[in-house]
Amino acid sequence: MDLGISGRNALIAASSGGLGYATAAALGAAGCTIVLSGRDEERLRQASESIPGSIPIVSDVSDANGATDLVTQAEEALGSGIDILVTNAGGPPPGTFTTTDVSAYMAALELNLMSVVAMCKAAVPSMQERGWGRVLAITSISVRQPIPNIMLSNTARAGATGFLKTLALEVAEDGVTVNSIQPGFHATNRVKSLYGETDLEELAKSVPAGKIGKAEDFGQIAAFLCSEQAGYITGAAIPVAGGIYKGLQ
Repeated sequence: MDLGISGRNALIAASSGGLGYATAAALGAAGCTIVLSGRDEERLRQASESIPGSIPIVSDVSDANGATDLVTQAEEALGSGIDILVTNAGGPPPGTFTTTDVSAYMAALELNLMSVVAMCKAAVPSMQERGWGRVLAITSISVRQPIPNIMLSNTARAGATGFLKTLALEVAEDGVTVNSIQPGFHATNRVKSLYGETDLEELAKSVPAGKIGKAEDFGQIAAFLCSEQAGYITGAAIPVAGGIYKGLQ
């Protein structure tokens, strides 16, 4: 399927692996010029080699300054504005209300909320000027249905979802869509670190679909939400979680 975005410039944050990489690969296959980012230079180099023509930028989006710098560097490398922005970042440390100190919350908010705000603040105005843009945030199904033992992630990503919904309403008339995609359990290093390799089979039993998701399938869905055909989808928060979210809305 032709997504109608060939030749568009796409920046995907935290994309040297996992769901970010899968999204970058799918957008690259759709003909976009891809800017990859990550903290590990060697891992980023390997990821870039597998997406022809992609531009790797070593960056750390764990705070607003790093997130803003990434957009600036991406625009300089591209020589023009960003058409598609995919915000993404790793998750904060696990923990419950009891085990999580108050001091840990600010770092989590910087990582999973303020980095999103900063990237949008840096990239969206030029999208508005050009009359076309796509913002897609990779968040988590925990925004809809909190996941035990990740108090910080549950809290910070919920804030990001509120920001994105509000932004979507403000820029819709400018031809810019803003959506979030909410992964459940996918076979990524993050999930493996939280649950361990041996527990993945047990974890799959908790999913109505009976399996852990594939990152590459997630990437295809993410790419569609950035497509020309998806131009009438905005302000949406879409679960990609094998049915694990059981609410009506």
